[in-house]
Amino acid sequence: MLDDVDPLVDSVNEDEAFALLQELSGNTPDEIRRQRAHFRLTVKAPVILQPGNSSELLSLKVKGVTGDISEGGLKAVFPIPTRVGDIYRMQFDRATLDIPLTFARCVRCRLVREDAFEAGFRFFAPICLPEQAATGQPSQWET
Repeated sequence: MLDDVDPLVDSVNEDEAFALLQELSGNTPDEIRRQRAHFRLTVKAPVILQPGNSSELLSLKVKGVTGDISEGGLKAVFPIPTRVGDIYRMQFDRATLDIPLTFARCVRCRLVREDAFEAGFRFFAPICLPEQAATGQPSQWET
């Protein structure tokens, strides 16, 4: 059975495969939170998601809501699943959350309920959070 493996397909190094499986088994929700590099703020703000590739810009435009945000990424909920590994263009409602157009890679997506998918994104470049967040002053968008 194992002899039927196509010799043209590169085989996976057993040690590398074992190390990857050990790393995946350690990806518990608590461990993921512990490894976060940036402070996260709970923010409920509209965000429009489109493909990052300009030739595909008109193929998808979906509105979601952020759940939390940091200078390195965000969590948001959308009515359809996002593709893990894909690059997206994210446009925020500047009146609600003053962050310019930015690009991010989807790093995770999970079903929350039939019409809601939670997705995690990592920004390609760190963003500056609004001044109210840095000074601790209350703002209109904090929840």
